[in-house]
Formats: sequence, C-alpha cells, structure tokens
Amino acid sequence: MEAKLYIPTSLSEITLEQYQYLMKISSPKDDEDTQARKMISVLCKIPLSAVVKIERNSILELIEKFNKMFENYEQTLIHRFKLGSKEFGFIPALENMSWGEYMDAEKYMSDWQTMNNAMAVLYRPIIKTKGERYSIEEYESSINYAEVMKAMPLSVAISANVFFWSLGMDLLDGTMSFLQEQMKEMTKEELTIIANELNLDKDGVGIHQFMQLQKEMLQSSMKSLNFPFIMHSHS
Repeated sequence: MEAKLYIPTSLSEITLEQYQYLMKISSPKDDEDTQARKMISVLCKIPLSAVVKIERNSILELIEKFNKMFENYEQTLIHRFKLGSKEFGFIPALENMSWGEYMDAEKYMSDWQTMNNAMAVLYRPIIKTKGERYSIEEYESSINYAEVMKAMPLSVAISANVFFWSLGMDLLDGTMSFLQEQMKEMTKEELTIIANELNLDKDGVGIHQFMQLQKEMLQSSMKSLNFPFIMHSHS
C-alpha cells in the first residue's frame, strides 16, 4: 500500500459530504467488490482507478478497519463541535423546539442527500456559553448553514440521527400507550368518528393498526439510515 494513502481512523475523520457522496454513487445492485472499491475510493480520497492498484491483503485490511468504524459508531449525542473557528451546538432543549424546526428536521433527515439540511436545523452557531450550558442562534432556515454542515464530522451527524429517531420512537410509543388507554373508555360512536376521520375500519382495531403502521414507518426510516457498506472480508 502506498505510504501516502490517507486512511481515516474514526468516523470523526470522515465528513458528512464524503458519506453523502458514497451513498449517491452506490447502488443496491453493487456486489461486495464494487462496494469495497467505492468505499475505499471515497474514504481514502483516491480515484477508483487507483484502488485496483492496492494489494489485495491491504484491501482486506481496509475493509475490516472500515467495518469496525461503522459498527462501533457513536450512539451518545455529541452536543458541540467546531468547524474552523466557529462552534456549533445542538438545540439545547429539544422539547422546546418549534413545530417548524421539527418538521424541517424530520423531512430532511429521511434522506442522506439532504442530511446536511437536517443538521443545519439541529446544530447552529453557539452565541453564548456559561459553563456546560450554551445558547444558539435563532432558527430562520436550514439554508443558512446547509452548505457548511457538509464539512461536519460524520460521527456528529450519526449521533444526532440516533438521538432524534430514538426520541421520535419514544414519543410515538407514549402516544400509542395513551391512545390505547383512551380507547378503552370510548364508545363505539366515538371510535367510529375517529376511524372515519383517518379513513380506517370503524373500530378500535383499525385505529390500533394505524398507530402500529406509523411506528413501522418510523422504524423503516431509521433502518434506511443504516450503513449498507459493512461487508465480510473473504480470505
């Protein structure tokens, strides 16, 4: 392997933009060899044509190294990070975020190609710090820092993803539990009214199925953000 080859040692050394590009050029139809070549090309910052010149043993070592990086990603929210001289902070009180912020974050977070926009909603420049506490700029639009966020560490973006979707699951579970308890006390007429509004079967079963579907859709969104590049090295 060439001595000058750049090899990231953690997801904090990979930018969000790199991963977005990797997702863009990858296809579910790619075999493992093609996946490996694309991953090494993007993460090591070399042309695809240069990957074929790397020794096979070194290729296998890189695959194993990158697999471990993606398998052991940061699950604890990273609250603050720096880009150049500017420090960005995660929304201090997520439960107090505006409806507009939440809708924008959820919309952009469903696709890796717009993930930088989602990060521009959740992370904004820190304007005041007091000990561990801080305040950030008021939210206007994700456009303000969308381009800047492409340079953020992938580790930060992943930690925010895990936190945001986990929060969404917790909220949905709470809502489902609440509705199930409320439904026990509803009359058939009340259940029929709700079912009609949601275009469901005219009973509690249809409403329950609807809530379960919402949960499955959220779980599907979370799975779509998983890493398709973990592969097995073949000896």
